[in-house]
Amino acid sequence: MSFQGATIPRSISLADLSSFSFHKSPVLVVEDFWSADERKFFREGMHEAAWKSLADLPKVREDFPNAGNWAKAEIGKAQGQRLLSRLQLPCIQDYMESFPNITGRHVGFSYYSYAAGDCLLTHDDTDQGYEMQGGPAPKRRIALVSYFHDEWKSDWGGELIIYATRKAHDSDQPELEVAHCIEPRPGSLVMFTVPRFHRVCRVDQVAGDHRRLSIAGWFMTEHP
Repeated sequence: MSFQGATIPRSISLADLSSFSFHKSPVLVVEDFWSADERKFFREGMHEAAWKSLADLPKVREDFPNAGNWAKAEIGKAQGQRLLSRLQLPCIQDYMESFPNITGRHVGFSYYSYAAGDCLLTHDDTDQGYEMQGGPAPKRRIALVSYFHDEWKSDWGGELIIYATRKAHDSDQPELEVAHCIEPRPGSLVMFTVPRFHRVCRVDQVAGDHRRLSIAGWFMTEHP
């Protein structure tokens, strides 16, 4: 699948992560962030998880109509601890702590499974947060998606498309242009600053029974 004007962001190595800054580049792609054994560990956790399909999530389905019937599940304790231990990265901490008047810090990650016909419509991650204990929803600062399927071919779809705005975002429907087209390569890690318009392309029928397996979510800050 090709998109006119789209670029494939340069993937950085694990060794270069220590010098990366979201203040300089809002999109980060790291290939082979997870080893084959780690991917197997998370897939085993996915196998044990209690999944809900989009049909079972009315609020989410309202936000994303005509998106197929992808599924979502909570991450188990052991997998959550492994995930967070690997995400103790200076670039995340430096960016998160750059916001003023922080009263709390939150993370929210889930498993996702996309089959043939599933997609995620364009959004910027600013309107899907929910209040916490009667207070305002935490501010999503960094979005993350990482891929744990064992195999994925380029013509199976499921690309993550990240957009740039052609002009100031002063309306509900800003004019967008494709900035990045990122294949869901096994073991890769993608992060980008929020708000940023993006979508997940529909998984093609040629993928057969293969599922696009990922962990996705946000690093968030809480403010008065």
